Amino acid sequence: MKEMDLKITFRHEVRPADRTEVRKIVEVTGFFSGDETEMAVELVDECLARGTASGYHFVFAELEGEVIGYSCYGPVPATRYSYDIYWMAVHPDYQRRGIGRKLIAMNEFLVRGAGGRRIYMDTSARAQYEPTRRLYEAEGYREAACLPDYYAPGDSKITYVKVID
Repeated sequence: MKEMDLKITFRHEVRPADRTEVRKIVEVTGFFSGDETEMAVELVDECLARGTASGYHFVFAELEGEVIGYSCYGPVPATRYSYDIYWMAVHPDYQRRGIGRKLIAMNEFLVRGAGGRRIYMDTSARAQYEPTRRLYEAEGYREAACLPDYYAPGDSKITYVKVID
């Protein structure tokens, strides 16, 4: 099934069932550790408990009611116009079909609507993340920083930024 064949819908409200959906997507990608998976679910819990006061906002990509990808973004505390995209993951069965690009575009639209001017995204420098970095760069994000050995020895953190004024 090609990208144009997929009838993707997007929603922003977080539901209790999203805890399971986020866990499933993050685990099945094979990119994230158990601790990272728990962190992803904790952000859903925080949003469910505190709503927008949590500072975490979600976009869920759905196909026929099934969550196949998601992103979590929010304002960077103590900044005026900066936002982070904290998480973005697409189920492997649906990767390379434009869903990641659509999630990024939706995040940019929502951040711009909230008055945001810069969006930051972090990722690993490991070879496994090369497609992720190519996606960010293709969507106009530029590398702003590289922190050597950030996640672990030999695993640097790369921060990307896009100005959306």
